[in-house]
Amino acid sequence: MTDAQDTAADSSLRITGGTPPDDAGSSVTGAPTPLLEPREGIPPVIADEAALAEVISAFAGGSGPVAVDAERASGYRYGQRAYLVQLRREGAGTALIDPVAVGGGLSALGEALTGAEWVLHAATQDLPCLREIHMIPSRLFDTELAGRLAGFPRVGLGAMVENVLGFVLEKGHSAVDWSTRPLPEPWLRYAALDVELLVDLRDALEKELDRQGKLEWARQEFDAIATAPPAEPRKDPWRRTSGMHKVRRRRQLGVVRELWETRDRIAQRRDVSPGKVLSDAAIVEAALSLPGNVHALGALNGFGHRMGRRQLEQWQAAVDRARALPDSALPQPGQPVTGPPPPRAWADKDPAAAARLSAARAGVSALAEQLSLPQENLVSPDTVRRICWEPPKAVDADSVEAALAGYGARPWQVRLVTPVLVKALSAKGA
Repeated sequence: MTDAQDTAADSSLRITGGTPPDDAGSSVTGAPTPLLEPREGIPPVIADEAALAEVISAFAGGSGPVAVDAERASGYRYGQRAYLVQLRREGAGTALIDPVAVGGGLSALGEALTGAEWVLHAATQDLPCLREIHMIPSRLFDTELAGRLAGFPRVGLGAMVENVLGFVLEKGHSAVDWSTRPLPEPWLRYAALDVELLVDLRDALEKELDRQGKLEWARQEFDAIATAPPAEPRKDPWRRTSGMHKVRRRRQLGVVRELWETRDRIAQRRDVSPGKVLSDAAIVEAALSLPGNVHALGALNGFGHRMGRRQLEQWQAAVDRARALPDSALPQPGQPVTGPPPPRAWADKDPAAAARLSAARAGVSALAEQLSLPQENLVSPDTVRRICWEPPKAVDADSVEAALAGYGARPWQVRLVTPVLVKALSAKGA
């Protein structure tokens, strides 16, 4: 660490985050310093098994937490595959690994880091692609979530590093096509710098959370993320097509489904982002128009002159399949409701539940403001809705605690939110 970085790290220990949140990190004074180069320079990209074995040995012999990041090619490639993995650890330096070139996953690297704390920023974004290459942490520290709990108003990595450590990170390459080979040097510099100060940021935030009495809360949140199972595949993912609010008839919904599924198969086969195959807007346009032939389809927005006859025919075939479906095979409007109805309908359906929800929201909002953290981090809004819609038969602390725990609230959340919900559920008129 340079003298300048030492000074910045020391200053981060004096941040005043959380009371009020706008003051978090305000002790870093003077103009921030641009961080232009990694401490040891840009490391070579690890792209073969021999070089990977050296990295595994170095990181296994390192000490302290491990900074971890991953770069995907969202908007360019199909899926959320990791195309570059960055790591940094005391005693090992920084490593940039090409998981595609190495092949076979990074399970050996993951095993070498067993027991070490992984430091990630917005961990839930990177953990799915890391899991795909067999890198799964047993312990983690999420600097974005830590920033939220500490009351920082801006929790992006660049903002956090600047406010807490006094350095400016270049963020110009965050949305580039990371499947590009070879990766340009400016991109590699950006990737290395993303993990350069992550452990420093972690250390400063740990001290600030401890100062605010929130460190145990953060540890419980981190444990919940690390132990969470993989997310279940979305049911009817085609329903998330942009512009679906315009599509109301079942036959039109059938066209959206057929076009979406056809596009997804093509995108997966070609390994490109589905939006590069056919836009959501074009899918919705075809569903609303229900074209009867290729000529009519070609006249629609999104199916213009750049699309060849063969492409038009494959999309028209999807429309024709939907047009030929019997009514019984057409999708129903909306998605199956598994929880409470939308809150806007509560006043008509159950006025008492609406009163409970209003009181609960007001109480949670006031408590979150008092604690200087976002409401959604204090308790999931969905959990509040479910308990207010169908409260325990006997409204008391024990029953509300059990309900919160049943919906996955952590112990610190249960302890703080239970009195608020008991009061809201017991209020006159609720």
